[in-house]
Amino acid sequence: MTFHAGELLVATPEMIDPNFNRAVILLLDHDEDGAIGVVLNRPMELPLRAVLPGWADVVAEPHQLFSGGPVSRESALAVGLSLGEGPTDNFRRLTGDFGLIDLDAEPDTVLDNLIGLRVFSGYAGWGHEQLTAEIEEGSWYIVNAVPTDLLTSHPEDLWRSILRRQPGELAFLATMPDDPSLN
Repeated sequence: MTFHAGELLVATPEMIDPNFNRAVILLLDHDEDGAIGVVLNRPMELPLRAVLPGWADVVAEPHQLFSGGPVSRESALAVGLSLGEGPTDNFRRLTGDFGLIDLDAEPDTVLDNLIGLRVFSGYAGWGHEQLTAEIEEGSWYIVNAVPTDLLTSHPEDLWRSILRRQPGELAFLATMPDDPSLN
């Protein structure tokens, strides 16, 4: 089973963990030690201005802090999208056009050549072979990311829109109601 940083993990309807029900995760890193990513479709009620006021006006809409996952929720990390060369200072390219942004930097020193960014509280993490086991048991679909997935202004629709753009049966799953027993 192969999956790579920059791909998306889309929770299958069988995912029972409430942290990941209908979650869309951007994989940021994957190696022999494990994998980490951030949940793209969990905006929090907390406006970003309440925690990082300097960054509130430069993040993509909505200007909220996002719940990146259940690990290290007290820490924040920013993921940005850069096309082309992208910024060099305070931006560490992870894969493709995605990279981590230094939140200790002044926002205006990071924004050159940056398309947009999102700030997350916490992240999702898996130990060695843990993610592979979850994929094999049917908890995740692996699909390609497009740049707009990170910066969508409608994160609540992301699970359905990503499935809808997939070929075959995955597209059909986008029509599944939140609670199939009510169907």
